[in-house]
Amino acid sequence: MTGVLPVTLEESTKVVQALLYSGKEYVCLMKLHDDLGEEKVRAVMQEFEATIYQRPPLRASVKRQLRTRKIYYLDFLEMSRRNVLFTVGCEGGTYIRKLCFDMGEALGCGAHMQELRRTRAGPFVENDGMVTLHDVAFWFMEWEQRKDEKILRKFIKPMETALGLVPKIYVRDSAVDAVCHGASLTAPGVVSLETGITKGSMVAILTLKGEAVALARPVVSAEEILKMEHGVVAEPERVLMNRGTYPKRWRSGEK
Repeated sequence: MTGVLPVTLEESTKVVQALLYSGKEYVCLMKLHDDLGEEKVRAVMQEFEATIYQRPPLRASVKRQLRTRKIYYLDFLEMSRRNVLFTVGCEGGTYIRKLCFDMGEALGCGAHMQELRRTRAGPFVENDGMVTLHDVAFWFMEWEQRKDEKILRKFIKPMETALGLVPKIYVRDSAVDAVCHGASLTAPGVVSLETGITKGSMVAILTLKGEAVALARPVVSAEEILKMEHGVVAEPERVLMNRGTYPKRWRSGEK
């Protein structure tokens, strides 16, 4: 497989959790095991544009148990003899080689994945600021010689970039350090929030400057948060900001 692969460094490894199950897009070349007409192939592909059941293949890094994965779109691109080229947008954790196998079974002729290229991983899109390993090696050598921080920015992006598609809650400066110490986020600390926040989903807690503070799980929905004046809004799951970055403005309860 080739294509987009986000790589995290040092403290930014904490945001991997937000990337694992983010949406992905692939361009895939599927090989049919018999000659079929384009019309039939298109029809079967449309049937898989839904929430499907998948059991990971034998050679997989996860437990082989049945699970559901959503296929957001399956766009037929072209077909040459037994080769079918298509684009698929899917939920994170979808096995494309298993998708090809299942479509082959539905077609009645069998099929397998021949080539695969990832064109999007969460907010990271091919041809939108992505760099090759050769680019990284070149710019890193340039940085070693010149020690200019601007050179690093040519191939290293802020940690917040990885949270581009995660719903966000913006908090007051006075609430930041408490969250960094693992405290629950309460309603008085919330300044604004994005739509689409549901109970139990993953959200990113950010400062008013857009700095990542933590990944958290809301205990109420966005609609309920807007009506709250007191009470817990979200429980931190992964703290991203170092303690003491913002001044402490909370009481620890110690006498």
